[in-house]
Amino acid sequence: MKTLDSCEREGDVVRVAAAQFFSGPDVAANTELCSGYIHAAAAAGAQLIVLPENSNRVRDYADRAECFERCEELDGEFVTGVRAACRSAGIHAVVGVDLRTATAPEVRIASVLIGPDGEIRHIHHKTVLWDYEYTLFVPGHRALEVVDTAIGRLGLLMCADGIVPDVPRVLGTLGAQILCNSLNSRGPDEVRVHVPLRALENHVWHISANTVGGPADAYPWMGGSQIVSPRGEVLAAAGEVQEGLVWADIEPAAADDKNVPGFADVMGWRRPDLYGDLTTPHESLPVATMLGPDDPETPAEPLDVATLQVSWFHNQDWTITRALGQIAHAARQGATLGVLPELFCFRPGEVAEDPAAAAAVSRRVLDRICESAREHRLWVVVHLVERADTAFHSTAYLIDAGGEIAFTYRKTHLDAAESRWATAGDAIEVAHTEIGSIGLMIGNEVWVPEVMRLLTLRGAEIVAHPTSWDRPEAADMAATERTEENRVHLVSVNRLDSPAKVGSQIVRADPFVPGQPIALMRYPSAQWTRHGFEEQLILRLDLRESHNKMMGYHLDPVGTRQPKLYGPLLTEKA
Repeated sequence: MKTLDSCEREGDVVRVAAAQFFSGPDVAANTELCSGYIHAAAAAGAQLIVLPENSNRVRDYADRAECFERCEELDGEFVTGVRAACRSAGIHAVVGVDLRTATAPEVRIASVLIGPDGEIRHIHHKTVLWDYEYTLFVPGHRALEVVDTAIGRLGLLMCADGIVPDVPRVLGTLGAQILCNSLNSRGPDEVRVHVPLRALENHVWHISANTVGGPADAYPWMGGSQIVSPRGEVLAAAGEVQEGLVWADIEPAAADDKNVPGFADVMGWRRPDLYGDLTTPHESLPVATMLGPDDPETPAEPLDVATLQVSWFHNQDWTITRALGQIAHAARQGATLGVLPELFCFRPGEVAEDPAAAAAVSRRVLDRICESAREHRLWVVVHLVERADTAFHSTAYLIDAGGEIAFTYRKTHLDAAESRWATAGDAIEVAHTEIGSIGLMIGNEVWVPEVMRLLTLRGAEIVAHPTSWDRPEAADMAATERTEENRVHLVSVNRLDSPAKVGSQIVRADPFVPGQPIALMRYPSAQWTRHGFEEQLILRLDLRESHNKMMGYHLDPVGTRQPKLYGPLLTEKA
């Protein structure tokens, strides 16, 4: 961690701000615009303001050479002017600026942290670029750092750095209290998914500042600048239409307590002992053959999947009978794989009351599910309680069409309630089967970005996810994000009585199609069932789509990872 102005801050409240606007081609005008927002934020009592990416100048460059020519260095007009404004206003600022290097025509997309004395405290080079940016800029490769300042520990990231989990997760493990995110996004997924989710899954404050408006040549820059709490609450939002400044009062030290009551310590339940592949070069992993675009001549690999949406009702016998009926119906409709919800045959809380009894029931239920799978020639994923000697595991089973157990996954990330009765598993693997390469994930592991990331790196084409959504955001944000950042199909099947009161969901690893509108490039499609109804969704997925990792013409959100930067992910909680 880079230490500059460390001081005791426990309980201190800090006012922070975000500005959104559109920077045109006039650098002097943009400098004046940024200076105005810096002084306005200070006048409102803010001690930190975050400004958008490339606040220095609109990117209207024809090629790398023109980009290099029109961008400037740290001692240029724009950065010098912003530094002067910070010094005059006495405020910290994080500002996005495209900086040329000493080697033509290389330009890096940078986020510059300036202190209230006008001094440059830190420079972050964007490590994941958005699509066209790869044609103009060079990705950063510096080690990621958290900067200790008088107002809190700041982690800097930029736009596409946050549409993948790795950069914000590293900053979280390094102890960041506040993520400062300069955006230049035309996608709706930033404000709706990436920004609030990175706050939630890392339990940090998140300040995002995006460009807004611009010329009507396609999709507008989306705005949506916001200040989000570690619990995902939006404290201030600038909207998606107008330029403007918003601010909120935050307590940076609140981000240090990672425990979410009734849930888990969102950093403490991580399993760095299992994460070695996160820092392994891609060419050494099964995902190597799945990166980039696939061959359009490659035949489709269809897999018909069914959400077997059923859970405890009246008593165990009726519940089991209903599940068997779901299996039979899905098979008659032509499904190949069916997925049952989390601990479907138990009342909420029943397993914790008597895990030994639950394990005995699970053994009988597993036998009946295997018999039904064999009878109806359907592959089935079921989540039950497994007893192994004196230990109990929260276990998902993949049963093949012959009624045999093809694969077993013991849940590796246990929440606070499960930890009282279950022993964590010690492996995150993928089942390579005749119907496809299948990963298993259980329940609230959807909040752990490392789980699906590891399944992706290990070659998963589809992930089956028995769950009981704990809140709507688990489906709307977390599950959607897991497919967006990994480009792998995700089949999440929910209990009828889940606290979130939303249905099951299948998110597709949509392949990029040239000419797609930007919103469709970035946001994977999904289909749902209704909450509270025993209805099935049977959907044909093409597993070849998980072999096309492209999100655009140039961006592969898996292949552009930089494993050498992710060493902190292998460390315990900061």
